[in-house]
Amino acid sequence: MATRQFEGKEHASDYQKFGLEPSNKIIDLIFSYVNERFPKPYGFAVDVGCGTGQNTRTLSPYFKKVLGIDISEAQIEEAKKATGSPNVTYSVCPAEEVPVGDASVDLLTASIAAHWFNIEQFLKEVDRILKPGGCLAIFAYIPSIEVHYKDCSEQMNQVFAEVEASLVPYEHEKIQHLRNGYKELYESIPYTDKRRIENIVTKFRVPLARVLGIIQTFPMYPIYLETKPEEAKEMMRTAEERCLQLMGTSSSETEVEMWLQNVLILASKPE
Repeated sequence: MATRQFEGKEHASDYQKFGLEPSNKIIDLIFSYVNERFPKPYGFAVDVGCGTGQNTRTLSPYFKKVLGIDISEAQIEEAKKATGSPNVTYSVCPAEEVPVGDASVDLLTASIAAHWFNIEQFLKEVDRILKPGGCLAIFAYIPSIEVHYKDCSEQMNQVFAEVEASLVPYEHEKIQHLRNGYKELYESIPYTDKRRIENIVTKFRVPLARVLGIIQTFPMYPIYLETKPEEAKEMMRTAEERCLQLMGTSSSETEVEMWLQNVLILASKPE
C-alpha cells in the first residue's frame, strides 16, 4: 500500500494554493514521446497521486477523458473545487488499485507522487490498465529550490539552503528515492522501451511569497510544524525577512526566478 501523506485539510489547501503545474518543458517531452508511440486521438489518461489536480487539469486538452486519483480525500476535495474541464473527474483511491478496466488507458502519469507508492504493486497495476503501446510518465522536482534575483541570488540561496537543512530531520525515508532520481523505480519498470531524463531545469517567475508557500507544501514541513509549531513558523518568518532585506523590498509579492531540478521517466507497454 502507498505511504499516507498530505492527509490534512490545511496541507491540501496549501497544495492547491501553491502547487505548480508541470512546466511546458516537461509536457513537451512527455507528448513528444507519446506521439511517436501512440496514435491520435488520445482517449483516456489517468493521473495517479493527483493531489489537488494541477497535473490532471494540464492533461485535459489532450484527451477525451481524464481521471485523477489520490489516496487523500482532502486533496481530492480541493481538486474538485478548482476550475476544471468537463472531461476531468476525480476519485479517492490508492495508486495500486485504479478503478478502470484492463487495457483501457492511453497515458498514465504520476507527478511528484511515485516515491510514496508501493512500486511493485503500482507497476503491476500500470501493466494491467495500459493499452498495448500505452505510455507511462513519472516525473517530479527535487525538494530543493534555487532562487535568482538581481545580484543577491547567492545570498538568497544560502537562506533557502538553511531552510532546507532545518527540514531534513523531518524527511521521510521515501524522499531518498526522489533524491536518487527515481533510479530504483526506473530499473523496476519491466518494459524495454523506457528512458530516464535527469537534470531538467524548469524556471518560473513567481512572487517570493509563492516560493515560501511551495516550501510549506514539502512533506517535511507539516511534520516540523506539528512537532515544533513556533519554531517552524519562526523559521519561515525569518527566511522571508532575510530575503526581503537582501532584495531591498518590503513586498513579498515581488517576483523572483525560481529554478527547480526535475527527473522524468517515460516508458511504453509493448504492443
